Amino acid sequence: MPDYDSLPYRPCAGVTVFNRAGLVFVGRRSSGPEHIDATHVWQMPQGGIDENEDPYQAALRELYEETSIRSVEKLGEVAGWLSYDIPRDIAGDAWQGRYRGQKQRWYALRFTGPDAEIDIAHPGGGHDPEFIDWRWVALSELPELVVPFKRPIYERVVAEFGKFAR
Repeated sequence: MPDYDSLPYRPCAGVTVFNRAGLVFVGRRSSGPEHIDATHVWQMPQGGIDENEDPYQAALRELYEETSIRSVEKLGEVAGWLSYDIPRDIAGDAWQGRYRGQKQRWYALRFTGPDAEIDIAHPGGGHDPEFIDWRWVALSELPELVVPFKRPIYERVVAEFGKFAR
């Protein structure tokens, strides 16, 4: 593996999906080197931005590929990129050791469809499932559900998108 400090950040889009009650979608990850216990396996939909792909379009694509959700309206976005470093001891296991962490663009969306539209077992586009469970939670609960090294990003998302949690 190249020197950790010289590794780039993986471009990524993240989505905070609010339902009509102001609760947020979280999915329980099926696996990953960064998941350390049964509490910190939850996250919002997110994934890599392809080369020359618009970050917002990537967010919609990732949302569909992980949840089958298409019925959304855009509420807002965090200005600029948010980044985190993955712990050095697992950096070689995540993304084949090519990245030191992620730089993310975050978007807030309102889910306008029925819960039956959400299908994590057979996600859109024929992709393999990334989540094994999902639920709606209060926005304020998010930081405590994710792995500690992602917590500052989730705290920023909570602060930025609090106005959408009615």
